[in-house]
Order: sequence, then C-alpha cells, then structure tokens
Amino acid sequence: MKKFFKRLLIFVLIIVIIIAFSSSYSALNIDNLATVVALGIDTSDTNTLRLSFQFTLPSSVSDSGSSEQSPSIIYTVDASSISSGINLMNTYIGKELNLSHCKVIAFSEELASRGISNEIYTLINDAQIRPSTNLVITKTTAKLYIENSKPTLENLLPKYYEVFVSSSKSTGFTSNATIGHFFNSMTCNACDSYAILGGISSENSESSTDINSQKDSSGKSNESPLANHSNSENTGLAVFKSDKLVGELNSIETLAFLLTDNKVNGFLVSVPDPEESNRYIDIYLTPITKTSIDVKIVSGTPYISLKYNLSGRIYSMKSNSKYLNPKTIDKISASCSSYLQSTLSSYLYKISKDLKSDINGFGKLAKSNFLTNNDFENYNWSEKFKDSFFDISVNSSVRSGFLLTET
Repeated sequence: MKKFFKRLLIFVLIIVIIIAFSSSYSALNIDNLATVVALGIDTSDTNTLRLSFQFTLPSSVSDSGSSEQSPSIIYTVDASSISSGINLMNTYIGKELNLSHCKVIAFSEELASRGISNEIYTLINDAQIRPSTNLVITKTTAKLYIENSKPTLENLLPKYYEVFVSSSKSTGFTSNATIGHFFNSMTCNACDSYAILGGISSENSESSTDINSQKDSSGKSNESPLANHSNSENTGLAVFKSDKLVGELNSIETLAFLLTDNKVNGFLVSVPDPEESNRYIDIYLTPITKTSIDVKIVSGTPYISLKYNLSGRIYSMKSNSKYLNPKTIDKISASCSSYLQSTLSSYLYKISKDLKSDINGFGKLAKSNFLTNNDFENYNWSEKFKDSFFDISVNSSVRSGFLLTET
C-alpha cells in the first residue's frame, strides 16, 4: 500500500512539472526568439521614429571561429513609438524579439537634440532592457553607427559591445555610460545626464565624429589608426540638460570629467617641456587619492573647491636629457600641474557657463548647505549652477622613468 501511494505521489509530481513548464518552454524556446544585440533609434520622415534592430546570426561563425559572412543582420522599421515598432518587427520576422541581451542603445544626435525622455522612460519600463545597457549618442544616424560596429580584435559582436567602454579606466577618452545611470540623472534635481559619444571613423563619412579633429592630451590633433577603414568609434561624451543634448566633450575634456569623478585609474598626458620650447613630454599619471570636492554657497552663488593629487612617471625619454636631475624633475612636475590645472579649469567652466549641465553631480554635495530638501529645491540648483566659481588645486609629483634611475 505504501509503495502504491509513493508511486502515485511521484506520478502526480511529474504531471505537475510537465504542466508547469510546458508553456514556458514553448514560449521561450530559442527557436522562437530573435535576440537583439543593438538598437538604433533615429528620426523618421513618415513617423516619429525609425528603429533599427541588430541581430546576431549563429550560422555566421564557423567551427574555426572565422567566417566570410557578416556576423549580424539589421532590420529597420518606421513606427510612432518604440513599443509599436517592436510589435511591427515581431510581425515581419515571425519571431518574438528578445531584448534581454541588448548591449547598446544608440540615439542619433538629431533625435537627442529634440529630447528623448519618452523613449528613455519606455525603455526603462521594459523588463527585458537591462539598466547596464550602454547608451550612445551618434553624430551619424544610429543605423549607420551599428552597421559599422565591426570589432577587429573580438570575434563576438555582443562581447565587443559589452567591453568597448572598458578602456575608459586606462585612457580617459570615453566613459561607461548606461541607460540606468542616464535615467537616474535625468530625474535628479542635483545632477545632469551624459552618454557615450559615437560616430564613424571614415574619411569619406560626412557625419563622422572625425577623430582627426579630436585632440589628444597635449591639445594637438591626432589621426585615427582606423581612418582608412569605415568603423564605429567611441570618443568623448554627449552632454545633456534634462533630456536634451546640449553639447559634446572631446577626449581631453572627457579625461577631466573622469578625473573629477574618480573614474580613471591612470592616463597618459603630453605636457610642455620646461627645458625645451615646442616640445612635449609624455607622462603617465595615476591619482594618489580621490579628488577632494567641497561645495559652498557664498552670497547665493556656488563656490566649488577641488583638489587633485597625482603621481607621474615620465614615458618619453631622449639621450643626453636632464630628466634624472632633481631640479629638472621639479620643473616638469610644476609644468604638469599647471597644464592639468588649465585643462580642468577649462572643462569645469565649459560645463557650467556654456553647457549649464552638472554632469559631475556637484549639486549632491551642495545639499549639505541646506536644512531641508525643500530649501534645496527652492534654491533651484539646475539654474544656479551656471553661476559657479571654481577653486582648483593640482599637485603632480612626477618622477623619472620606470626603469631609468640616476646612479
């Protein structure tokens, strides 16, 4: 009798499990899904939006890891909203779109200038969109940007989208900007939003970020190693006021942003050589401590004090140089500090006076000057930030090269 009830119980459990999981299997079967790895959003002539969905093709990669076929395919649809565009695409391709593995959401510069709050709210409200998805504002159309996203040192396109911003910690020329952080900043009364600035590194592209016009850490123009190849690039930041694009930061300004925000581990700069005019010295700098920031309200005006403390090593060396001489090293340290102070000052006054956008979130520190949150809201930080004054202190302790020492 006990064996009978035991077998009956096992049989009932099997039936329950089959019924519980049969529907989800049929709905989530990989054969029934179309996985989107990137979403491009542009303006449209006929409707409000033009949506470009990029899908990976499993058959495009051979057993040896190489393929002559394109690793992805892009479908475009015009629709009045993102949700209706997804429904239309589901109908066209005969599969259900799955956005849970979407790594990049790209908006065109034209659309971002009009305001993208409706699109951001829609995407954040979608349970499949991860807050960690990279957000890119492109100087080209978003479709052209994702079409030219061709990783040269990475076999898998989704992996490339996931890691391409990792260089920000070592170069400072771009920043990790996600849709989750953008949404939080957009709805914040003490800070503003930013996104990755994207484009096409092609000499023949009229709508390119044109890396040749970007400047390196010395302020000199630099030429992209990919200038002869059409490929997407991510250099600089797109700056927002509320949900509207108001300006851009080039590579050195992005470095200043990251240094102020304590988001860079080390970076290379080219500073004027104090011993020889018209010559620059390459110095690798690392922050010794986090940037110290103090925000005071003086006579109704924000007064922001910042202290940067860095350690540097000389990278560029030449024969018969005096870089091992302590007096020369002191001059180089002073030159480095002066250069960084000028760069940081230009950046801070640009975002406050020109762009009027607090992307570093100084307003969060300014709240300590008010007794209640209502007092802070009545102060209207978003409007008062443009009147800010900055007191900048930079201490750069530069030493000789990593291997060369004076004996």
